[in-house]
Parts: sequence; structure tokens; C-alpha cells
Amino acid sequence: MCDDVFLPTRRRQLLAGVAAAAVGGLAAGPVSAAESKETKVVPSICVFDVNETLLDIDSMAPLFQRVFGDKAVLREWFNQLILYSGAITLSGPYTTFFTLGQGILKMLGEIHNVPIQHADVEELRTGMLTMPAHPDVPPGLKQLKEAGFRLVTLTNSPPPDARANPLKHAGIDGWFEKSLSIDRVRRFKPAPQVYHMVAEELDVPPASICMVAAHTWDTIGAQSIGCSAALIARPGNAILPVHGLPQPQAVAPNLPGVATQLARLWRS
Repeated sequence: MCDDVFLPTRRRQLLAGVAAAAVGGLAAGPVSAAESKETKVVPSICVFDVNETLLDIDSMAPLFQRVFGDKAVLREWFNQLILYSGAITLSGPYTTFFTLGQGILKMLGEIHNVPIQHADVEELRTGMLTMPAHPDVPPGLKQLKEAGFRLVTLTNSPPPDARANPLKHAGIDGWFEKSLSIDRVRRFKPAPQVYHMVAEELDVPPASICMVAAHTWDTIGAQSIGCSAALIARPGNAILPVHGLPQPQAVAPNLPGVATQLARLWRS
């Protein structure tokens, strides 16, 4: 009697459990091609690095030629700037990119046994604020805008203000809906917190973002949180062909070349 009474109830519970497991398995497992096409997020926002990607740091080469007698020291300075921005992010303290850049110039003076004058430091500061855009940047931005991408910048530099706005000085600020700085999280790229901050600020998932940069360390950082990436392989920059590291979805020597690839990937 007891078994006869409870058997239907237990059977219903068992069937309910099987049904729930089946629904859960479907949710976690593969979806149909049609469903995948409907739900897949593709990048719709291009987030641009600024220094060297959009703005030409070689404009500061005359300063390094005059002070060190070798314009190639510019690249040494920039590489040390990236190295030490990463070092202070990993170790905890913080200072602005421009202040750090001025300190690196003084450090290189010690290394090369060259006296660095106050006027040299001021010239560097002015140079970092007044770099011109690469000639390929305006046509590349136009391509991306016409293809339907939203455009945003993300820089290691301090936030722009009325007195110091490198993008405005270069005449390209009007292309971008937002200009974001790492200063908000006090971590330099490629720290993951920086790219998460961008996604939160834009109120989109990382998959909606394609990081466009001239530096592979920057593209790796963005891809580490689920963004896509495009590399503008300007002179002195290239992909890092190491198995297990994320590779950019687009690579070209200039922005129009990257824009063409991105439009073909996600806007055709």
C-alpha cells in the first residue's frame, strides 16, 4: 500500500529531475548554428591606444638627437617608459605617464653620462603633448566610422583637459565619442583592470570591444579579458609568434589596412 501510494510521486520527481538536467545540459552545451548567429557578440567598438598608434612619437626625435647625439635613444626612452610603467603597476605605487617619462629622460642621462637640463625636461613634456597624428590615421578612422564602428581612445597618458589635449592638438579628437585614461584605475596597460574599466565605462561586454594598438603587449592585455584586437604594425612593431599567446584578429602596417580587415570581419 505504502509503495503503491508513493511510487507515482517518486516517478514524477525523477522525471522532473531528468527534465531539469536535460534543460541544463542544453544550456551549457552547443547551440544550433541559427541560435549561435543570433546570440554571438561581435566587436562594434574600436578602442584605440594613443601614443605611437595614433600619434607619431618620432616627432620628438630632434630632442634626443640634440641631447644624446643619437635620435635612436628616443626608442630606448620609450621602451624604458613602458618597462617602468609596468614595473610600478606590478609593485603598487603610481605616478603619471608624463611624470614617469620625464624621470626616464633623467635616468637615461645618468646611463649615457649626458647632463639633462631643466629645459630638456620641459621640451620633452611639451613634445608628449603636441605629437602630430600619423598621416594614415584620419583616412583609417573615416573608414571605420563609415563601416559603423564606434570609436574610443584609451591611453596611458593623463586625462586631457582644456590646456593639454594631445588628440585635439593633432586635430583628430572629433572622431572619438570618449577619451579614456588609465589614471582612473591607477594601473598602466596591459593590466586587466584597465580593459575591464573600459568595458564598464561603455556598458558593454568585452566581446564588443576590439583593441587597436601598435604594441603587441597592449593587444595581449585586451585579449586576456575577452576583447578582440588589431595590430597596426608600425616600424619597430610586430606580432609575437609564441604558441599559447593570443594573436590579433587583424594585422596591417597602417590604419586603413586594419580598417579594411575589421570591416570585412565584422561588418560585411
